[in-house]
Parts: sequence; structure tokens; C-alpha cells
Amino acid sequence: MSENGAQFVSVRGVTKRFGDLEVLKHVDLEVAKHGVVSLIGASGSGKSTLLRCINLLERVDEGEIVVDGQRLTGEKVDVNAVRRKIGIVFQAYNLFPHMTVVQNVMLGPRKVRGLPRDRCESIARELLQRIGLEAKAREYPDRLSGGQQQRVAIARALAMEPDLMLLDEITSALDPQLVAEVLQLVRELTEVGMTMILATHEMSFAREVSDVICFLDGGVICEQGPPEQIFSDPREPRTREFLARVIEAGRM
Repeated sequence: MSENGAQFVSVRGVTKRFGDLEVLKHVDLEVAKHGVVSLIGASGSGKSTLLRCINLLERVDEGEIVVDGQRLTGEKVDVNAVRRKIGIVFQAYNLFPHMTVVQNVMLGPRKVRGLPRDRCESIARELLQRIGLEAKAREYPDRLSGGQQQRVAIARALAMEPDLMLLDEITSALDPQLVAEVLQLVRELTEVGMTMILATHEMSFAREVSDVICFLDGGVICEQGPPEQIFSDPREPRTREFLARVIEAGRM
């Protein structure tokens, strides 16, 4: 929990519509400081939209979002200031192909945080060393594997020194043999206490690293609780049906 005793992230009654389609329906979610919450559910259940709303990439139609005591859904919120503190990584790596790996990681601290170039390079190289890619610093993204590119994308988000990381299906675009190296990096982030919300199809991983699992279906959090309860003794029929399909598909 944050210092004032409140939850670090608080989503209250959030509704998001795209035209007549209600993608999120009065969603409530609480995340403690240093907590890890995994969002599970079928594609189209609202997981990615919820993350995009927390990062203000989408504006909510109803409800409020509070992060570290700051209400993000007010009219006069400084969106750029919020995004400096909330890192988000997508399944598409979105690295700039004309920049080297180290330049990609340096970009945020240089342009957004306004740090001197030598300081930015020091931050970038330290992060690349941390993720085992310092030797690739001068390579361009197309010379890296998908798993390496995704690790660079995570390092780029970490270079902003965020208080909260949002990870949106970051292994979905990877070949199975590349998934493990990305998940290991996320595992290391949980061990150092990074507050995170993950949308993921990697059920075994979610079970391992999460404090709370939230099952979404049709834009609603149908059930949430500790991993052991959700995966071993789900209470809601829709949760049981979803997990049965996951097991049948060999994904757990």
C-alpha cells in the first residue's frame, strides 16, 4: 500500500464505450504498492482497454482512476506528466527501426525527462546490462530476435523510472521459445517490488508472480482473488469454463 494507507491504483466504476459497444462495464480494481495483478480472460474481454485507460491512452466515459493519490480522470490532468510515471509495454515492440538499441532506450529520458545525454546513455547502458543485452547496444532492432526486442521495449519503459508498469500481452507476438526470456525479466521486476498490472495468456506465469488474479469476461471483472483460489477453486461458472478451455488447449 502507498504511504497514506490507500491502494496505489484504484479503479472505481470505470466504463468505456466505443460507439454503442460497451467494452468496460463499471470495473472496480485495486492494486497495492509493490503489488502484481494479472488480468486474464479471452481476447476481447476488455483487458487491453483497461490498461489503456489507466495510462490515459483512452478516456473513460464513467468512473474514476486514481494512481498514487492522483485522480487521473479529472479534466485538468497533465497527461504527459502522468505517462512519465506509468510505463506501458505492448505486444508489438514499437521500437524505432532507424535508431540503435541504446538510442531507443535513451529517447524517453532525453526528450521527456530532459536529462543530459551522457546521463541518458548511462541509464540506458545500465538497463541493457541488467537485461543481458549490453552487447547489442549499437545494433538496430531488426538485427535482434523478437524476445530481445521485447526486452528492449521493457527497458525503454523502465528508463523513465515509472512507479507503475502496465504489460499488455507482451509475449503474444513471440515464438514459444522466446517467451521464457521475456517472462524472466518480468519475474525480476516483481522481485524488486515494481507495481505491475499484466494482461496475459500465460496462466502458469500469472499464477507464479501475481498477488491477485482478475478474470474479465465481456468487459466485467467476474471474479478476482489470490492465484490459488482462482486457479484451484474458482467460484464463478464463467471462470471455471474459461479455465477449462485453457487446460484443454494445453496452456496451463
